[in-house]
Amino acid sequence: MSGRFSPRPTRTTVRGGHVGVPVGVPRQASAAGRVRNWVPEGPLDLGLVLGPLRRGPGDPTFRALPDGSVWRASLTPAGPGTLRVAPADGAVRGEAWGPGAEWLLDRLPELLGASDAPEAFVPRHRVVATARHRRPGLRLTRTGLVLESLIPSVLEQKVTTDEAYRAWRLLVRKFGEPAPGPAAGGRLWVMPAPRTWALIPSWEWHRAGVDNKRASTILRAVRVAGRMEEAVRMTPAEAQARLEVVPGIGPWTSAETVQRSHGAADAVTVGDLHLPGIVGWALAGDREADDSVMLELLEPYAGQRHRAARLILLSGRVPPRRAPKMPRGDIGKL
Repeated sequence: MSGRFSPRPTRTTVRGGHVGVPVGVPRQASAAGRVRNWVPEGPLDLGLVLGPLRRGPGDPTFRALPDGSVWRASLTPAGPGTLRVAPADGAVRGEAWGPGAEWLLDRLPELLGASDAPEAFVPRHRVVATARHRRPGLRLTRTGLVLESLIPSVLEQKVTTDEAYRAWRLLVRKFGEPAPGPAAGGRLWVMPAPRTWALIPSWEWHRAGVDNKRASTILRAVRVAGRMEEAVRMTPAEAQARLEVVPGIGPWTSAETVQRSHGAADAVTVGDLHLPGIVGWALAGDREADDSVMLELLEPYAGQRHRAARLILLSGRVPPRRAPKMPRGDIGKL
């Protein structure tokens, strides 16, 4: 989902989590890695499934290439890993490199929505039904990793998308490490380990445009990184409760995290600046809707409210802008 919205958004989750994956002629990666082929049940749109994992077009951990492949670099429990995913004759071919390669391939089906149940969703509104009909390949990803979704979500608290993307890009490139394997031509980076996040000097947070409140929240989270990652074995609601024990992590941030780490179909984002108005406008023509109204409108989708909200975002039914965009700040220049 999203904490900010613009009629011409750049954040993938604002659009419902879609990344354009060019349809090209598949080609083999340049260096041999471990391989797994998986056949999905039903249609699968890689751009829709993996789109919410990209933090802006310059995300150093994510690349979509002209050959139709999607590349991701992750810090797994087994170590850094690079994963290339591409369609291959009705199946999906996953190829991975690095210490985390086996871990990534073991979880490839879940990453591509195998544990999701889109057939359980019943549209109750024409807008939602139309969006679902036009996007049959939508499935909810489950990464099985908490911090890689939690940290960028904290960076996105109460700032513009450009500011959040820039902070994530600068911090990962400066303090992360190059992804193993061919890694999309050497242009992928693995995010920093928890200890590395904890050792980032205050002035580097400042240069990246991250205020003390968000930096302190990330530092508190990485100091209990093990407890954070344990939440992936909990239900989404239990995981949100655990995350919110950390000061600075509220319902918005925890929902944004479990939507990705758990594939949580019901974790609707509350506390969002624009989402209630978008849902209210699409379902009831009410652009002034608040969280309570949004939740009431989504009640018919109990158990699937996140999926319903994503479909609404993908429908493109948004209220016309009436107020100026949120001003962009850059504390790094102060």
